[in-house]
Amino acid sequence: MNALQVIWFFLIGILLAGYAILDGFDLGVGLWYLFARKDEERRTLHNAIAPVWDGNEVWLLTGGGALFAAFPPVYAAVFSGLYLPLMLVLLGLIFRAVSIEFRSKLNSSRWRGAWDIAFACGSFLPALLFGVAIGNLLHGLRLDVEGNYAGTFFDLLNPYALLIGLLGLSMFAMHGALYIVLKTDGELAAQARQWAKIAWVVARILFLASALATVFFEPQLFANFTKWPALWVIPFLVLGLLISVGYFHKRERAGAAFLASALSFAGLLALTGASIFPNLVPIIGAHGFGLSIYNASSSQTTLTVMLILALIGMPLVIGYTIWIYRTFRGKVAAQGWY
Repeated sequence: MNALQVIWFFLIGILLAGYAILDGFDLGVGLWYLFARKDEERRTLHNAIAPVWDGNEVWLLTGGGALFAAFPPVYAAVFSGLYLPLMLVLLGLIFRAVSIEFRSKLNSSRWRGAWDIAFACGSFLPALLFGVAIGNLLHGLRLDVEGNYAGTFFDLLNPYALLIGLLGLSMFAMHGALYIVLKTDGELAAQARQWAKIAWVVARILFLASALATVFFEPQLFANFTKWPALWVIPFLVLGLLISVGYFHKRERAGAAFLASALSFAGLLALTGASIFPNLVPIIGAHGFGLSIYNASSSQTTLTVMLILALIGMPLVIGYTIWIYRTFRGKVAAQGWY
């Protein structure tokens, strides 16, 4: 086992977890956006994410770039097999960005209403499809002997992947509602507490449903847990974190609830990695070909150089992210451009 390949497996997982935690709450804000009926409330929601949303999406770009550099065949297989879903994700992210910038350009209720719908739809698509993509990686993709995707778009919409997609959607909604509680006051914060409670109940049910579906329909995902029993701590830790979200939220400890929600995303990505390791793209089919960290990695020189760059760049990115969130901490109001 080459240590560099394992290290990059974990680094890509960390980048994706960082994206899920950071962009997850502003996608979640968008999921509840149309439930805020007043224009003042919608402007407040925009202002809550305005300083950080574009920086959050950098984590996704970094994760994609790291995947391309470290495991190029995996990048090719994933982006060809999931081409249409990923294009829909990008379309949603583009609509979000444009709506944030354009909403305030005209003082017209119809103009703002159109961009509000674009913002909500642009949040819904990525929030659902990211989970569907994870579900398909757990379920496996149809690859030919050359590692190319051999299925159809409708193969990606299998029941298991859709279930994981709904789980992801509910967790984004929960995460976003908890962020709104943290950043707002008054009636909007009170509404967000109810939103968070609803999303938490749904997420907990879907997590248990996903666990049962995995037991009955995806038993191959337990191979590593049989080999390394210590991994069983991960699913129970995720369940414990989800329960603690409700515990802290009920006691109106918004910061602790939000932190538990963030850690539950990290736990789900850790659970995904533990289930598929050392594979990056498990397969469906009898030819026995799959893309793993061993047969799909770049050269040792590339992995070494990229690791050095990551060790230099990651502290800068993390430091900048911490500085931004500290600078813009505290409650927000409706005043401003949005």
